[in-house]
Amino acid sequence: MKTQNKEISFVAYSVLAGLLFFFVGCQRPVNQIHLAGFAQGTYYNIRYYDPQNRNLQKKIDSLLADFDQTASIYNETSIVSQLNHNEINVLLNDDFIQLVNFSKKVSEQTRGAFDITVGQLVNAWGFGPQQRQHMTKEKIDSLLPCVGYNKIELKNGKLIKQNPCIKLDFNAIAKGYSVDKIGLFFDALQIENYLIDIGGEVLAKGNKQGKSWVVGIEKPTNNKEDNRQVLTSMPLNNMALATSGSYRKYYQENGSRYSHTISPETGYPVENNLLSVTVLHAKTVFADAYATAFMVMGIDASLEFIKKHRDIEACFIYQKADSVLVHTTEGFFRYSMNNCIVDF
Repeated sequence: MKTQNKEISFVAYSVLAGLLFFFVGCQRPVNQIHLAGFAQGTYYNIRYYDPQNRNLQKKIDSLLADFDQTASIYNETSIVSQLNHNEINVLLNDDFIQLVNFSKKVSEQTRGAFDITVGQLVNAWGFGPQQRQHMTKEKIDSLLPCVGYNKIELKNGKLIKQNPCIKLDFNAIAKGYSVDKIGLFFDALQIENYLIDIGGEVLAKGNKQGKSWVVGIEKPTNNKEDNRQVLTSMPLNNMALATSGSYRKYYQENGSRYSHTISPETGYPVENNLLSVTVLHAKTVFADAYATAFMVMGIDASLEFIKKHRDIEACFIYQKADSVLVHTTEGFFRYSMNNCIVDF
């Protein structure tokens, strides 16, 4: 009887060991998954580590396509386009409401340097879906009453405009918002390590197998056709990064260069010595909006603003005479590192 018990115990142990070997041996290694595609008129690059090794391309493409139906001024059936055309009974969704609320927060903080109601000016200057107009002081003066973040409000699930000529443009905040949206999607799936880049707005969470994600900051060029170069690289740990610049999206006319960044106060394209601003923040939506606001405000006013908002770090690249100079806030400089292998 004792011999039989020993045999049963040995058999049970052998079966248990075999099952353990099967589960351990058959567990797939967690490899980095890289997805790339196009959304919001630009590219996206996404890298992540999923314990289940799921390819989420179709779901992400669907999320981004749905978001276009909310915020794209190039989509005639989107919510923002319907409102810009003053259609009635437009049904607002949560994404639209959050975009407006986030935008108004930054507008209030920056005293209107950031403003989503610049749609008329953006179009008139040729940086929207409509053909560029001949811009004169009289033309600009006629459009300024159509601008003002305090001229819109959300009330009972509706967007109320004080003037029907107001047109919204989310382009300075939509990419950042969509990056955060994909991040929340990953969080819900318990994917803890990812790097999301949509058109240069980036969010990093976790790490890549124990190492920091590394991103590059582009060196401004004289011409938009010039090859892109990395000025510096930096680790990004559980933070978002967004860049706004004047050197890629512009046109030249009669010897003058007109940038796509429009001052909501003057109605003219911004003219200052800033070439680009890169902002670090916990949320990509705010990094995106602040980067645009700082391009409007200029370096001195932006640095004063950051002193009062310690959740922001920034890198300013600017022109002085014939030199290109870099100024970073103290916290940003702590992250900076050269000669790294850049993930994006």
